[in-house]
Amino acid sequence: MSELLNNTKEKRQTILKGLIKDLHDGKDPELVKKAFKEHFESVSTQEISEMEQALIKEELPIEEVQRLCDVHASIFGGSVSDIHKDDLSETPGHPLNVLKTENQRIETVIEAEIYPYLEQVGNTALLMLRVGFDRLQEIDKHYTRKEQLFFPYLEKKGITGPPQVMWGVDDEIRREMKSVRTRLDDPTIQVEAIKEAVLAITKKIVDMVFKENTILIPLLADTLNLYNFIKIAEASDEIGYFLEKPAVMWHVESTDSE
Repeated sequence: MSELLNNTKEKRQTILKGLIKDLHDGKDPELVKKAFKEHFESVSTQEISEMEQALIKEELPIEEVQRLCDVHASIFGGSVSDIHKDDLSETPGHPLNVLKTENQRIETVIEAEIYPYLEQVGNTALLMLRVGFDRLQEIDKHYTRKEQLFFPYLEKKGITGPPQVMWGVDDEIRREMKSVRTRLDDPTIQVEAIKEAVLAITKKIVDMVFKENTILIPLLADTLNLYNFIKIAEASDEIGYFLEKPAVMWHVESTDSE
């Protein structure tokens, strides 16, 4: 039975890698999406993680896996599934709950404090856009906490693909946000001139929210242990949070076993 299960798993991985390589070779994403639906009802976050690592081991450049990440996330979309006995992301103050709550806050800032002013003109709209973008730049704390506290535990357990890909996208977002902020500081700039760049970077941020919620958080829940989460919670204050500290702090009796 175990041999049969292993064969099934290997077959699924082979098909998944083939679909991603089709994207790499320029195949129409809609055709790839159709092929995916023919083979799968859903994929798990672990399968996506293993697929990305396999592509990297086969010497597909990290940058290419990163570029394809946006495309294959949209293809998997609602087909990403994981079942957990305890949903740690719903436990108030738990590090995974903090990530998820911050993602909700990130989307709220974009929807309520940035998008409305892209449809307006004049100095007031530009001022409010600057304020909203300044608040959105606090996302660096969210990404830094993810990269410095969560990713090392995944890498210690041999999971290197998703951290490498996500970190690369995070850095792209940082660079593009810095560029947009510099343009917003230009006293002669108009909303119309900056609108396209703002829409591009906020879309990339929303895509990362989706990847964290549907791929990273379930992967962390499956992979990290109680001790890991305790250490992450203890170190989180030093890095900081997106806009506000969690209303409830998660505390568990510490343990010395990893």
